[in-house]
Amino acid sequence: MFKRILAISKNYALVEIDSLISDDLLNYYVVFIDNEKKFLGEINEIDGNRVKITFLGEFIDNRFISGIIRKPSLTSNIRIINDIELNELMGTVDDKNMILGLSPLYNNHPINIDINSMFSNHSAIFGNTGSGKTYGVARIYQSLFNRNDIIPFNANIFIFNSTNEYHNSFSSINKFNINYNYKMYTTNTNNKDSLIIKLPLWHLTVDDYANLLDVYEYSQINIIEKMLSYVCTFAKNDEYSIRYKNHLIASAIISVMYTNQTAFRIRDQIFNILSTCSTNDLNLDYEIPGVGYTRTFRKCFDIDSQGEFVERLLVSKYVKQFVDNDTKWNEDYTPIYYTLEDLEVALNFTLISEGLLLNEKYYAEAIALKVKLHSIINSSYHKFFDYGRFVSLTEFITDIVVNNENKRCQIINFVLEDVDDRFAKALTKVYSRLFFKFARSLPQRGTFPMHILLEEAHRYVQNDADTRTLGYNIFERIAKEGRKYGVILDLVTQRPTELSEAVISQCSNFLIFKINHPTDLDYIGKMVPNITEDIIEKQKSLQSGICVAFGKMMKLPMIVKMELPNPPPSSANADVYDKWMFNLKGEKWTESQELDSL
Repeated sequence: MFKRILAISKNYALVEIDSLISDDLLNYYVVFIDNEKKFLGEINEIDGNRVKITFLGEFIDNRFISGIIRKPSLTSNIRIINDIELNELMGTVDDKNMILGLSPLYNNHPINIDINSMFSNHSAIFGNTGSGKTYGVARIYQSLFNRNDIIPFNANIFIFNSTNEYHNSFSSINKFNINYNYKMYTTNTNNKDSLIIKLPLWHLTVDDYANLLDVYEYSQINIIEKMLSYVCTFAKNDEYSIRYKNHLIASAIISVMYTNQTAFRIRDQIFNILSTCSTNDLNLDYEIPGVGYTRTFRKCFDIDSQGEFVERLLVSKYVKQFVDNDTKWNEDYTPIYYTLEDLEVALNFTLISEGLLLNEKYYAEAIALKVKLHSIINSSYHKFFDYGRFVSLTEFITDIVVNNENKRCQIINFVLEDVDDRFAKALTKVYSRLFFKFARSLPQRGTFPMHILLEEAHRYVQNDADTRTLGYNIFERIAKEGRKYGVILDLVTQRPTELSEAVISQCSNFLIFKINHPTDLDYIGKMVPNITEDIIEKQKSLQSGICVAFGKMMKLPMIVKMELPNPPPSSANADVYDKWMFNLKGEKWTESQELDSL
């Protein structure tokens, strides 16, 4: 079959072959034997009686080592790889390995991967719509759980998706083993088979609120930080918090009263303060005692013919008694149960306490936050923050991974439907940060490994403004630091160009299904570590359900045929013919048929 080596270059050998050799040998592995050395190559090109064989590595004591230091000589013998060598490359099933898929080149030979190398590293799965990537992901996890010899009981797989594709694949996971359980959260209140997503507000940080409120200026971060300080203090509603509230309101009123504004302008600002921030002692309807009479706050600000308040001195005397500049008011961030309404009150106090009423620029930015918070409170999104009881972070994570029967769930599916993309992105970031925070809080690092699977990852993992406003992006931080804490990202997308470059660069495993768009191919070629032009070329001709897989999980890049998941995900295209067409076969169209189609 192989006659002689014509030339050896840096990366490949040019070999003369029998003219009758079959084109079916393309992408086959061959072995160069040079004395006691064995080198592995792959047939990349066939041109008449010549083949180009790319060097891949060498066998040392029957173990394959990727990469070669020296090349085989021109006198080396060449043969097709044998079964023993093939098993070394593709692995065998044992306690620490699992089947990724089958080799279409080698009679469906099983391709096995190291479980630890696969699931302890970030992964990216790319492919056009319909290329089979969702089926592939479903199959990988089904293969992990459908084992009789090992039981991944402590697995923590959190899926975030918008179309509920994976429910069908994983909802019956307990059929694999009665110890497995599945749980689904959703933003769709019409879905009676799942729980509504709920977040405990007190565990959200400045960064989380910045995402939820769509912060666009760094100065807004300071406003949110102050707001969280106040809400943790005022939610207690004890004597200290009441005194603090009175101090803030009184200080704001005094600062406004003695400005060079018109009386009408001052009155409007003070009324604004008291309409949004009030206590039993300081409100528009409180009656201030005078000499022989009382007046409400509201009446004290009547303006006389001279353009002055009729009771300026009375108001000043009453209000100043609540100003307490001698007390060192402590900012409290201790988690405590509070609601969105409590948060709105705290934001109102922030507006008056920081002198924002007198600064047009900062006031406008603060009002933007207030409008966004108010819109959440008065929208259907409100229910996602009604947790109902105080829980610690550990209790919150436990609530997620344990079902109503107090059984551990291995797969938790978050379905972000019926919410806009911005809010879905914010929710995903908040959950991911809480998972990461919990993992970092554990006494022993990496004792609670978690997988965050992001379907349509381009919706969430983007080059966005987080780094500019917050100083970091949570997905980039997880990509860079998550592995040592056991927090792993799985990114599934048809648009890799829209993903964060920093996140892609930290991925160690790749499954690339067919991609046609030249922009995406160019991006993959530049951003994916260790990818070659050969890999990019291979995926262009792939059939649906077949991918090029490479990374730490396997010894060589390989073409992998993914077996069909059972049950499959709900990702198939709509059957237009079935839904649109009536084959009458000589029958007459009736009105009842028309109505039945609705």
